[in-house]
Amino acid sequence: MKSAALELDRTDFRILEALSSEGRMSDVALGELINLSSTAVARRRRIMEEAGIIMGYSASLSLQELGFSGVVIVMVELRSQAEHVLDEFEREVIKCPSISYCGFISGDTDFIIMIHVSSLDEYDEIYRRELSNLPNVAKIRSSFVLREVARRSAVPIIFERGKKQARHAG
Repeated sequence: MKSAALELDRTDFRILEALSSEGRMSDVALGELINLSSTAVARRRRIMEEAGIIMGYSASLSLQELGFSGVVIVMVELRSQAEHVLDEFEREVIKCPSISYCGFISGDTDFIIMIHVSSLDEYDEIYRRELSNLPNVAKIRSSFVLREVARRSAVPIIFERGKKQARHAG
């Protein structure tokens, strides 16, 4: 991890909190918000970017408005958990254009996948074209999200911990 040596202070966490809600905020506006010069903000931002704490900036898209009204959570069990089997599955799942998230997890399931769809018919196509062709799959279970309850790009606990760290350091 690149950021292990970088000690963040309260000001750094304030910068991160502001950028997590408005990534396009200028250094001038950010400086005014946290009472710091734009030059100091730019320096701190650059350091956090170089350390890998700030990984990039992106637009938050409304998948609903783009026609993707459904979310499918797919649980995949593999025939084996041998390293070469896991590696082969991971290499192939990355190639699937419909998958927005895939994670290797503990428990009864090996991988959890998130797919955004416009209809059940579209999911059926994705299942047949992509999921059923993944290597070493023993079982696929799908659940459809009925209602989204929370979605966060940055969880508030990050900033709470940052405030606590800053209090203990000072």
